[in-house]
Amino acid sequence: MAKSQQTFNKNEKEKKRLKKREDKRKKMEARKAEAKESGKKGIEFAYMDAYGNFTDTPPDPAQKIIVNAEDIHVSVPKTLESEREVFDPVRNGTVSFFDSSKGFGFIIDAADQEKYFTHVSGIIDEIAENDKVTFELEKGMKGMNAVKVTLTK
Repeated sequence: MAKSQQTFNKNEKEKKRLKKREDKRKKMEARKAEAKESGKKGIEFAYMDAYGNFTDTPPDPAQKIIVNAEDIHVSVPKTLESEREVFDPVRNGTVSFFDSSKGFGFIIDAADQEKYFTHVSGIIDEIAENDKVTFELEKGMKGMNAVKVTLTK
């Protein structure tokens, strides 16, 4: 004779599922009975006041604020031509250190006294220490690098 496909574990799971369904049905009937006894109908509402707090009283219509759709800005406001900052990418500075055998050095910016790394691949003219140079900045792996380095005359 063949064995039943219904195992003990499957029977237990089915019993738990049916018990859960029956409990849910009993809770629903209890809630309905409680609502009949108290005389309440439907769902109670919660209102939110002007400060974002929940309350059970509806808001006062006299304090209603009317907002025009034109006053709502969803994006960044456009700037006028006069508000835009004109940015000059060319900066002036002084070479503080340069090792020609290794091919790198540092330039101190004249405007903010920041020190920027430069590599021989970003240098156009021959430079040495204490030379006045112009350069542009480029994002490197460890910070900003000076590129397009040229001597000032």
